Amino acid sequence: MRALVALVCLLSLTACDESLTGPSVELNENFELPPGGSAVVAGTSFAVRFNRVTGDSRCPADAICIQGGDAIVAITVIDDDARADLDLHTGSMQPVTYGSYTISLVQLQPYPFSSGPPIQPQDYRATLKVTR
Repeated sequence: MRALVALVCLLSLTACDESLTGPSVELNENFELPPGGSAVVAGTSFAVRFNRVTGDSRCPADAICIQGGDAIVAITVIDDDARADLDLHTGSMQPVTYGSYTISLVQLQPYPFSSGPPIQPQDYRATLKVTR
């Protein structure tokens, strides 16, 4: 029982450590992240992590589709001691707002092809932009 309590306490302590590290990027500049990658906005305490693509129903580039589809890019943002998990969509390319920051999905690569192999989760690259 003590081991279980100690494990729960240890897990809760590590889960609370939400500091993101990574390269420094400038406001209003595009930057690319792989899944699990993060970046800190220069001169701020604001950071963004690209967690994963949670769904990709985009129309393959070599197909004709009635709808363009959508890919959902899951990100985590941290500013000071607050944090939020947010989703960006390729279907609308609508930016999200967090505090005084706006995060935009500029591009998600690679683009699917019906004749190609399925995209592996680790192969995605999200190009993002943070503005104030």
